[in-house]
Amino acid sequence: MAEVDHGPWLVGEVVDEHAGRRTERERVGDVLRERILAGELAAGVRIDLDECAREFGTSRTPVREACLTLAQDGLVRVAQRSGVTVIGVSAESTIENFTLMAALSGVAAQWAAARIEPRQLLRVRELHREIRIATEVGDDIATLNWQFHREINKAAGSPRLEGMLADAGRMIPRRFFDLFPEQVPCSLDEHDELVTALAHGDGATARQVSEGHFDAAAQLLVKHLRDRELTEN
Repeated sequence: MAEVDHGPWLVGEVVDEHAGRRTERERVGDVLRERILAGELAAGVRIDLDECAREFGTSRTPVREACLTLAQDGLVRVAQRSGVTVIGVSAESTIENFTLMAALSGVAAQWAAARIEPRQLLRVRELHREIRIATEVGDDIATLNWQFHREINKAAGSPRLEGMLADAGRMIPRRFFDLFPEQVPCSLDEHDELVTALAHGDGATARQVSEGHFDAAAQLLVKHLRDRELTEN
């Protein structure tokens, strides 16, 4: 099975070594998906294919293909007469998505605590330090955070689990820290605990910390979506 380079928490527009291979359909789909998951495209909003094509500098075909992919995930409805309409995400489905991510990332952290190699642990420590420095100087931490969790997932030694994380992560907003910057200090403290647990081979604590990483996040996002819905109505 091919290696899947995705972290458990897809935040920010991460640029990796495969970025140049992305198709127009994937590029458009990622942006539209993010807008829907973050509540920027609310339920009932119609997506104009021509307008999207102009925005992304492409033709209607990749935009329509992207919408068909989003329809398979239950985020939009595609109809011949009415076009593409946003279904959106409910508070219940948001909690469900975070619960799935919490369970999967918890297993990954537990396995990583038992299997992580010295060079992998060193890389996790380096990334953790870089995240703290970036936070202090006000730099973007999205990519570093993604790399931090990706390294832990890879240390779990299970390509199948990585694939499941990548699939579940598609339903989590990538720009979480942009939406809730107040979460950064809390997340850094959790990273401290996670690194310590990995270093001591403490799988139970690593799993607990990783799962807890998502609990408050789910509640914040649910409140954000509900507040946006009330404002728009």
